[in-house]
Amino acid sequence: MLSCQNVSIRYQVGDFKNIGLKEWVMRRLTGRYNVVDFWADRDITFSLDEGDMLGIIGTNGAGKSTLLKAVSGIMEPTAGKIDRKGNVVALLELASGFDGDLTVKENAYLRGAMLGYTRRFLDETYASIIEFAELNGFEDRPFKQLSSGMRSRLAFSIASLVKPEILILDEVLSVGDGAFRKKSEAKMREIIKSGATTILVSHSIEQVRTMCNKVLWLDKGRQIDFTDDVKGCCDRYEEFLAGRK
Repeated sequence: MLSCQNVSIRYQVGDFKNIGLKEWVMRRLTGRYNVVDFWADRDITFSLDEGDMLGIIGTNGAGKSTLLKAVSGIMEPTAGKIDRKGNVVALLELASGFDGDLTVKENAYLRGAMLGYTRRFLDETYASIIEFAELNGFEDRPFKQLSSGMRSRLAFSIASLVKPEILILDEVLSVGDGAFRKKSEAKMREIIKSGATTILVSHSIEQVRTMCNKVLWLDKGRQIDFTDDVKGCCDRYEEFLAGRK
């Protein structure tokens, strides 16, 4: 369903971040221009079959989120190849993309439209969206009055209506309080059981242990391990973290 072969992703950082176009051109012409290549990911290789759930682990700056953006098609890798079979739904940065001045209901319809839902579908499912997000009574409130947790719950509720063939989750199972986390995790299990191939990025090692059948460990953009020995890899990762303290 999904494979990455020697995927590398490079960012270029340098003077163009801090100067205008005219000054940038002048520095290029005079040779006083400095660009540094930063490789967020280098030579990442893995493959997933239908129904697999891959947990990606690694500390901040490991390259996890950048890899997800490439897998989801948001950005192209600098080198390597990504093959996807089926539609991809990526739940990344859940609380972004809303309009703070619109109401909760208006934002629900707006986000649904952005995900490709029809007006008829949203009319039929709106009540269940609000109920799942636990936002009854807040529907006419300006979105900017919601807490960050409430915003994330609404985004998760809308996005979880889809039935993707490839599902990408970036820390989305940590939204809300403990009760909502259990509910969102159960919802994701339901989607996964339908046959979706899933990638989960989570700082919860226990979540990766219990939900995933494969694991990819990244560190500073490099692939440390890709294996179906989830417990063994998670144990080694925890030992690695303990050694850094």
